[in-house]
Amino acid sequence: MVLQNGIKLASSLIYANFADLVGKVCDCLLRKGALTLPELIRYTELPSQQVKNCLLVLIQHNCVLDYSVQKEGGIGEQDKWVVHYAALFDNILHRMRFTKFLAMVAEELDKECKELFEGLVQHGRLSLEQLILRAIPEPDQGNIALQDGIRASFVKLVDAHYVERCPDFKPSIPIPPQDGSTSTARRGAKSSKLADQREKTQEQQAIAMATCSEGRRFDITMNYGTDVKSGARIEGDAPISIGEKRKHEEIESEHDWEKKDLWRVNFDEFVRRLRHKACVTSVRSQLDEGAGTVLNAILETTRRAEKKVKTEITDPLSINTIYQEVINREEGRTMDLEHVRTALVQLECRVEKEVYRVDLKNIIETAQNMEVESIVEKRYGEFACRIYRYLSRTGHLAETDKIADTTFLEKQDALKILYNLWENRYLEKEKIILSGPTQAQKMLWKVIKYPLWEIVLDEMHHAALNLNQRMVHELEQEHEILQLPKEKRVGELGKRFERIRRVKILMESSLMKLDDAIMLFHDF
Repeated sequence: MVLQNGIKLASSLIYANFADLVGKVCDCLLRKGALTLPELIRYTELPSQQVKNCLLVLIQHNCVLDYSVQKEGGIGEQDKWVVHYAALFDNILHRMRFTKFLAMVAEELDKECKELFEGLVQHGRLSLEQLILRAIPEPDQGNIALQDGIRASFVKLVDAHYVERCPDFKPSIPIPPQDGSTSTARRGAKSSKLADQREKTQEQQAIAMATCSEGRRFDITMNYGTDVKSGARIEGDAPISIGEKRKHEEIESEHDWEKKDLWRVNFDEFVRRLRHKACVTSVRSQLDEGAGTVLNAILETTRRAEKKVKTEITDPLSINTIYQEVINREEGRTMDLEHVRTALVQLECRVEKEVYRVDLKNIIETAQNMEVESIVEKRYGEFACRIYRYLSRTGHLAETDKIADTTFLEKQDALKILYNLWENRYLEKEKIILSGPTQAQKMLWKVIKYPLWEIVLDEMHHAALNLNQRMVHELEQEHEILQLPKEKRVGELGKRFERIRRVKILMESSLMKLDDAIMLFHDF
């Protein structure tokens, strides 16, 4: 569930990128949920054509999803379906991470791939022909080799799953079938799956449907293209295929598909890689470099097999496979087999029939808990952090005396800290009355993690919103200074330019670190 500060942050990003009209339409969808066009027009009080144009912009940039919902009792084909529009909160927040995504592409691939990828970042959805025209405004027969180079870079992006094909269909949500009183056991597995689908909202169903099948999603076939590995031009009809191969007679001509098929950034792959990186960083800080190296090798090997971003447990790997992957890396060449076994024990791997599986969910939860402990220590001091750490790791209700004794605090001091944490919603409190002549009462305290995680995430969204707005304000104040040519930035003007440059770097760095924490609680 997205709380108010998250909605405000997403809305501010759209306002900053697309101005007021588009921002107003998106803000309405973020606050009210999926709406039809007449409802949007009524709520925003904007002319119909303006709302349509705003929706087209948002859809183009993958910030809004349009889908059809079947109506009961509709007369005629047109009345059977109604189009809804839903804001894609996660995709909107990813706009803060474009710098990270570009850096990842440049680091793993090359500068040409980064420049090509930047076109999709800026324009949302483009065909390969549009990407080529963006790089070569006037392509002709004289620069065929340059065009082939662009195609080869594009294939690398698709092969890395950084780019995916946009679906050429609109998600359609049918009226759910009526099962009556038939039990789940009698309906069988297939009917049970349908029942689980109906428990999702229409919006969740549409988002799940708005992706091509895995084979088509990353399938790209080129005629007269370039061999990606060798760089040699293919002069015949030999195709380059990634994903499922198609029969030659079913392949459309190069020119047609380059025009027709639209491509977009595959956010899932970037989030998956950042999640893996966060897991490795957490293990290295909590355990040691050896455990981090082994985990990194396992994640690199099993990445393609992951069906969803928030995979809880890795696919099984044998000790021999893990060791081979470890020593293939420069940092793992000093490790012997016994060192790898020790690291797997440290990672608390699940061992089944001589194969190992890593519990990623546990690693993420440990990192989340460490992040909250750090927040508590910065805000409320070392003793408060000590109390919070004890309660979070205990996992059950504890009385005040026990907490004070365990954390080596006076009871009154411990009680003061406990009430402070409770008032700020970091702890839950229960009061029990002991039976007896005096009817004494005891206070019990507990950390309930998942409601607390939502509160922490909302606070992070609020901090990111404030930081983003402050940075925009600072840059607007010094807009004229930033536009000055280098030769005029002397004396006082030069000092002002250096100040705003340092402020910009500091705020961008702080925002990126804060976004790492936001992703830890929301995306991972």
